[in-house]
Amino acid sequence: MKKDLAIHFTFAAAFFILISVYRDWLSLAFLPFWFGGVIGTLLPDIDYLIYVYVLKPNESSSREVASLISQKKILKTWDLLVSDFSQRKGLLVHNASFQTLFLIFSILIVTSGNLLGMGLVLAFMLHLIMDQITDLVDSGSLDTWFVGFPLNLDKEQKRWFLVSNFLVFIFLGFFF
Repeated sequence: MKKDLAIHFTFAAAFFILISVYRDWLSLAFLPFWFGGVIGTLLPDIDYLIYVYVLKPNESSSREVASLISQKKILKTWDLLVSDFSQRKGLLVHNASFQTLFLIFSILIVTSGNLLGMGLVLAFMLHLIMDQITDLVDSGSLDTWFVGFPLNLDKEQKRWFLVSNFLVFIFLGFFF
């Protein structure tokens, strides 16, 4: 758990600091941007709970997670959820179809000028990108992200999907 949270919050803090310095957002008036960043960093992990309680409640790992939650063993639960991430196919948020729709949504939110929303969607995007990079490094593939994707992409196209999402994230963060 500590490693997963540390990775997500370290990268989120680094990007939010860079964006704040670049845009000269260094006053308390921009605190909603940072608050949105904290929420957006944590929010994608709710996907695991939806998987456990709604999508696949009868899987053995889902039952184990539910049991740990009922015992209030949050740290152990988080570790189990994160360690089994690559085995979970069919997550609602951790897939390329959702990410494509969320990208369009993010453009609308960032261009609206709402600081809380901007921080939330940028951190959410970064979280998903970091999860994809982790998957790519750990398994050498992004296949779990493309389960049910309407297009049949080869390995190189899937990597370009990741790179293009990252470039859009950078563009939205620094130039809108």
